[in-house]
Amino acid sequence: MTKALQGSSDSGGGSTAKGTQASLLKDLSEADAIKKVGALFTADQKKSGILASVSLAQFILESGYGKSKLAQNANNIFGMKCSLSGNTWSGSSWDGKSKYTKKTQEQNPDGSMVTITADFRKYPCIEDSIADHSAYLLGAKNGSKLRYAGLKGCTDYKKAVQIIKDGGYATSLTYVEKLISIIERWNLTQYDAKDSGGDVIRWYRVRKSWTDAKSQKGAYKILDNAKKCADQNPGYKVFDADGKVVYEPKAAEPAVKVPFLVKVSISDLNIRKGPGTDYDRVQFIPIGVYTIMEVRSGKGSSAGWGRLKSGIGWISLDFVRRI
Repeated sequence: MTKALQGSSDSGGGSTAKGTQASLLKDLSEADAIKKVGALFTADQKKSGILASVSLAQFILESGYGKSKLAQNANNIFGMKCSLSGNTWSGSSWDGKSKYTKKTQEQNPDGSMVTITADFRKYPCIEDSIADHSAYLLGAKNGSKLRYAGLKGCTDYKKAVQIIKDGGYATSLTYVEKLISIIERWNLTQYDAKDSGGDVIRWYRVRKSWTDAKSQKGAYKILDNAKKCADQNPGYKVFDADGKVVYEPKAAEPAVKVPFLVKVSISDLNIRKGPGTDYDRVQFIPIGVYTIMEVRSGKGSSAGWGRLKSGIGWISLDFVRRI
């Protein structure tokens, strides 16, 4: 998130080393450093749903390929400070106490730079740094709203980068351009999981409400199948992986007993191919008495549309009299 400066002191303890250490990246070339950690970001994407290419580009930009003082001494490869969004988000892998104090530069809205001293999180390994970073991006809020809503499951790296910047992640005025340039320079999309996020991204759940997990009727990869399930279960809706309603069946219409007869008394009533004015007109129906076999709601008629026994099409029941 910020650019660490040289010459500051370590003010926190650490944990017993485990996992991948940033010290392994110190003497590697830029290309080899990417190869060394690439798989870690792919694995994280499968859990979090955040594009590996985007997180990997942030790692490169914010830790200098893992060679920054903060990365080398604290395994902190994203510049994650001890206090972020009030630390109200869940899933943090940080122990809550290990820290590394450093001077850092931040950019003001007018482009000027300012140097401050800040406490940064210290991790036992790079994997924990990556996991904590993803947990923050998924859970950090601005008031009652997620800061980075739409990031989970986003498969367009340009859009994902913009979501991160718009959420207030970085102070740099050119943050978006820098990340996109890094992604394209190193072809980082090669590390994106082909089945990004698995259950996190692709499954649609049929429930009464997102918080009522016990009411779930099923989880579907295909949206149309989820819709059918919701249609068959009154009071149920279809939710995406973020808990957003993507389909809610219309309230059931009162049953209409068919068949029944109607009298047409006007000479310019349209017969349409389907139940609504958004269907093509077939012809005008002659004045007379007709049998209606089915009734459906549709655009352009408050009383509904009636399907003619002849099979030629549908007429608006607004302009007929039932007999």
